[in-house]
Amino acid sequence: MSLNPAKPAAHDTNQACIPEHCFHAFDALYCSLTDANPIPPKFPDEKYPLFVTWDIKQRGEWHLRGCIGNFEPMPIHEGLAEYALVSAFRDTRFRKIDKSELERLRCSISLLTNFERGDTYLDWTIGVHGIRISFPHPSLIQSPSSEAPSPLSSSGNLPRVTSKQTFSATYLPDVIPEQGWDKIEAVDSAIEKAGWRHRITEDIRRSIKLERYQSSRCSVTWDDYIQWRKENEGY
Repeated sequence: MSLNPAKPAAHDTNQACIPEHCFHAFDALYCSLTDANPIPPKFPDEKYPLFVTWDIKQRGEWHLRGCIGNFEPMPIHEGLAEYALVSAFRDTRFRKIDKSELERLRCSISLLTNFERGDTYLDWTIGVHGIRISFPHPSLIQSPSSEAPSPLSSSGNLPRVTSKQTFSATYLPDVIPEQGWDKIEAVDSAIEKAGWRHRITEDIRRSIKLERYQSSRCSVTWDDYIQWRKENEGY
């Protein structure tokens, strides 16, 4: 993503996301699975990169049920409704969410802000930043001849370049502390998430282009949503 789009850098990161954003996303899913009519949003139609996350409660604990978003700033009236359905129905890690699951769902919205290019793969702060990494196929990496090889450097026996010559992945800011990862564990997990299925070396880590960002996040449960819908005379 360009570091110079019409991004909301001037917004207050902590206050950008509000429960109404979650209600709007929940409403999009609810109306898509029922015959209900959507309630028009009343919040400003500002532009943000955004992610919509669905969790489901199973045996008293929340488990991920879908999470997809977009790094390009988009009007959030349309963006929240669109990605509420994309994350519910098109996250390939999960089957589609169905009507029987509604009462156990929680919706979380992350509005992404303050994008910055990291100087290295370690140039970010756990609990503050999300990370977005990209790196070339390791067989395309040319280590500087002036540097002594790292003890963790790649060997000469790398897999051949396939049709995928560039890898990329992201983790939202809240994911890394939730998993208890340190920086290298988080980066290595992102490398695997990007689709690299072989040994992770220091050369691969050093080849990473890292973009760090922050987010404003808010969550509501089904009960919260239904109460909001009743109050808005749409239930």
